[in-house]
Amino acid sequence: MSGSNDTARFDASVPHSHKNADRKDQRTHANTVEAANKAEKEERQAERERAENSDPLEPAKAHGNEPSRGAKVDKMIEEQEEEELRNKGKI
Repeated sequence: MSGSNDTARFDASVPHSHKNADRKDQRTHANTVEAANKAEKEERQAERERAENSDPLEPAKAHGNEPSRGAKVDKMIEEQEEEELRNKGKI
């Protein structure tokens, strides 16, 4: 075996081969905490965006159920607000 082939495979790591929450990683505690905070913030932002862009009837339909009265009212209000904005020329 030649030495150059053995070391070549260790030159680059596989993407995402390190876990951000790994305590045995060679990062400082501050960097680990910062990475955890960033991941939590991104997760909250993604959840907020899903909530804002979702159809109130979708969760029930996805499970094969009839949407609740409240979900139907939410959908109706949402449609009325969109219609009002269209009439005002804001959409």
